[in-house]
Amino acid sequence: MWHNGRFTSSTALRRELAWRNEQVADDSLHETTTGSIPTTLYREDEDGRHGNFLPASYRSICANPDWLRRLGKSYSASRSIVRGWENEHCELDCSNSSDALLMNIFCYPRVLHRPAVCALLGIGAGLNPEYGFRPDLSSHNGLRDRTELDMRLGDLFIEAKLTESNSPSAPRRLLERYRDFEEVFDVSLLVSEAGRFQNYQFIRGVLAAYAYDATYLLLCDDRGSDWKARWFQVIHAVRSADLRTRLKILTWQELCVALPSILKDFLKIKYGICAS
Repeated sequence: MWHNGRFTSSTALRRELAWRNEQVADDSLHETTTGSIPTTLYREDEDGRHGNFLPASYRSICANPDWLRRLGKSYSASRSIVRGWENEHCELDCSNSSDALLMNIFCYPRVLHRPAVCALLGIGAGLNPEYGFRPDLSSHNGLRDRTELDMRLGDLFIEAKLTESNSPSAPRRLLERYRDFEEVFDVSLLVSEAGRFQNYQFIRGVLAAYAYDATYLLLCDDRGSDWKARWFQVIHAVRSADLRTRLKILTWQELCVALPSILKDFLKIKYGICAS
């Protein structure tokens, strides 16, 4: 469903991506999941091309061992693929993968040398992305939590969202184990229901930004989700004004303005992401 030129639900966005990938998938090795909204899962072909990635980005990924390991992130919905046991499937093969979208953009050659991109992100030029970064968060019991963040660029932590429709929740006891939890948050302002705090992923990301004196950025689609509302619910509960200034949000559409033309064309065709 559309409203003022935008989708009104993550489900509608998934349908749009399903349609877009149906148009382009025939040129690549792929499979399709069953269900009311099919998802395309791509594979590398014999020429070393992968339908879920822009060729230049994929070549950069394959040339970097750390980035290449990220492609092995497991895919949890293989049972929805007919004869899915015949091939190995990974999350970044999926047409809806926000991680794949992130890598398509930031693994593109020299994209992080572009002044406009660096200005939008608030970083210096030439940083090397680190995917699946695991910050070390201290807890009261002395154990270390190694929650995963999608990408790190120096002292910028990035969380990427595309068609995801829900945010993990957690019981209070899990959050209270973090040493800095009540120092960082006014707990009474966090959204909770039936003893569980919503937006658990964002809360942990904010704690990581606090622990590392870093900036935490949400990259999300301007269509079809309530991620912005969830993001600001968490920011509202942060005690420190200084930390709040380091919690930022950017849409794929806003980022697209600063990207090279070949990336813009790829994002428009495959994802329907256009510069705004």
